[in-house]
Amino acid sequence: MPKAIALYSGGLDSTLAILVAMRQGIEVTAVTFLNHFGCDISDKSSCSKDPFSAAAQFGFEVKLCHLADRFIEIVKNPKFGHGKNMNPCIDCRILMLNEAKVFMAMRGADFIITGEVLGQRPMSQRRDTFPKIDREAGLAGYVVRPLSAKLLKPTIPEQRGIIDRERLLAFNGRSRKPQIALAREFGLVDYPAPAGGCLLTDPIYSRRLMELLEFSPDPPLKDIQLLRAGRHFRVRQNGIISEKIIVGRHEDDNRIIESIADDKDYLLWVEGYGSPMTIASSATTEETLGIAASLCARYSDAKALPVVDVTVKTDGNCTIMQVCPASDEMLSNYMIR
Repeated sequence: MPKAIALYSGGLDSTLAILVAMRQGIEVTAVTFLNHFGCDISDKSSCSKDPFSAAAQFGFEVKLCHLADRFIEIVKNPKFGHGKNMNPCIDCRILMLNEAKVFMAMRGADFIITGEVLGQRPMSQRRDTFPKIDREAGLAGYVVRPLSAKLLKPTIPEQRGIIDRERLLAFNGRSRKPQIALAREFGLVDYPAPAGGCLLTDPIYSRRLMELLEFSPDPPLKDIQLLRAGRHFRVRQNGIISEKIIVGRHEDDNRIIESIADDKDYLLWVEGYGSPMTIASSATTEETLGIAASLCARYSDAKALPVVDVTVKTDGNCTIMQVCPASDEMLSNYMIR
């Protein structure tokens, strides 16, 4: 039986690409690549549906592979540049194909399949870009894109009759209608709604990441994880010391901040009022801690009070700081926009 390795996001396109191949008797092993900038599959609040329900429904295996620091490096210095924001789409695809090539050798697979659709993404899913990506990954001729294959040059598996080109498809562009119709044909109903799963395509997140890299070229994982949550503030002192404060916007942010914080970080909130969870690092100075308390008070339900008692917790100990809620000028001076 012919074998293939599939790049699998759990989304509609990658699922359909697998099903089109399986319909021809291809044994498919799907590989999902994780990084710090995508949806957290362990957290159902960050993904609209279980991304792997289709694997259970149709009986294909899914392997997980975390790209970790290798991905962060290409985000910082992509050989083929960024997209509109911080997304290194071409370099990202090359990295994933390189890793998929390892699985291909391990499984004795014949080729790799992806759910890419010609013309769907302006940077990485173009007729001239596909061959470049495949060559850079050392996979020229061995990447089959079942949803658009009839619009592309025949691959080696097609030429050798391992997969029948006539039973592949000719999807093109950004419309989802052909995919939705094909999903109905397969009986696929449980799939995530399309939503740019990569945070690096989001302009606000990208600005936060660029700002973080400016002050910390090799940021710890915790700092990257915190980019997802809250309002972000930067306090600069004497042009040398630079400290970060993050103030939650809602309950989900508060939960994220509290779960990521270290014991030695400072967590601040206003007891007895609706309040954001606020975090400042263990290296924060007393002056910056006072600013963090004022920001916390400003975004709490106690903001109309002239003085607010803010609880400050670090290393398991709680103290109270009495502060005035932050002024508009303070917000303007410190907010990262």
